[in-house]
Amino acid sequence: MIATLDDTKRSAIAMKLADMKVLQQLLIDNEQLFLQQSTDSEIRDRFRKMLEDDQKNMGILDTVIVQYGVRSQPEKTITQMVDTVKKLMHGSELNFYAKVFQHELLKHQQVMSGLTIHKAAQKVGADVMMAIGPLNTINFENRAHQEQLKGVLEVLGVRELTGQDADQGIWGRVQDAMAALSGAFGSAVTQTSDKSDMNIQDLIRMDHSKVNTLFTQLLATNDSQKIQEYFGQIYKDLLVHSIAEEKVVYPTVRPFYGDKDTQELYDEQAELRVLLDQAKAINVSSPQFKEKVREIMDAVGDHIRQEESTMFAAIRNNCSTEQTEQMATKFKSAKSEEQQKMAKESGMIK
Repeated sequence: MIATLDDTKRSAIAMKLADMKVLQQLLIDNEQLFLQQSTDSEIRDRFRKMLEDDQKNMGILDTVIVQYGVRSQPEKTITQMVDTVKKLMHGSELNFYAKVFQHELLKHQQVMSGLTIHKAAQKVGADVMMAIGPLNTINFENRAHQEQLKGVLEVLGVRELTGQDADQGIWGRVQDAMAALSGAFGSAVTQTSDKSDMNIQDLIRMDHSKVNTLFTQLLATNDSQKIQEYFGQIYKDLLVHSIAEEKVVYPTVRPFYGDKDTQELYDEQAELRVLLDQAKAINVSSPQFKEKVREIMDAVGDHIRQEESTMFAAIRNNCSTEQTEQMATKFKSAKSEEQQKMAKESGMIK
């Protein structure tokens, strides 16, 4: 069987996430430019805060893409659009008002992309919903940014038409609108991570939760195509996770976790890879396949219990917050490199 199979729905979501990343960088570039071009201190302050949010959200988006585990390039039309907007933003064809207007449209596009991914994930699978969960934070903040940009546009538009300042009460209305949004969506958003610099325990725990969800989905269906798809994702996720841990986490924890316990984690993952390859060789329609999957699930469960109890405790007792966040960054980077390598080998990314 093909262990790295991606169905069309999962691949489509991966492409939409890649589109969002390209667009997120454009939003950041625009806001950096606006800070240079704006002469109004209050407007600059709003763009400065917006820029801080968008830079943080780029980190969250990177985490979502790595956690999702399916790689794609952005659509060609999106990259062409980004190139066109960049030229307009750096050129003299548009005045400041028109540039901010285009920026608000880009924010709207980003909001709709995020919401579309969220709705599509509900149809594709619980593991996808779990992987893209932090995207809710980006969706909410982009929607709040839209309200702020409407306020900026009103101020700039009145100045352009009359040469006079608009009623500054507009900023109060913007804050009221943002408060209403927070009341509508805040409870859902705050349940997800709202920071880009998660610690290593957060990221490992997210991987564990996702793979357990995939096991549940696989064992609950008798559709051979779905079984193959779920196993393909389990296979890739566990392989990428184990490689990243062995490159980043285990060498870091060995001095204070101990040679014996650390080596046990290495050995467990080596055995898991053997079990995965054994399952890969079994026809998914055979009763033996699910028996092998249950064996893998049990082995993964034992491994998870050791990591989340004794290894996590050792990390908490021996590493500072900054060190656990740095480890998370390296872990995420190692996963990303391995995912891109797999995608190139499978022909998903040229």
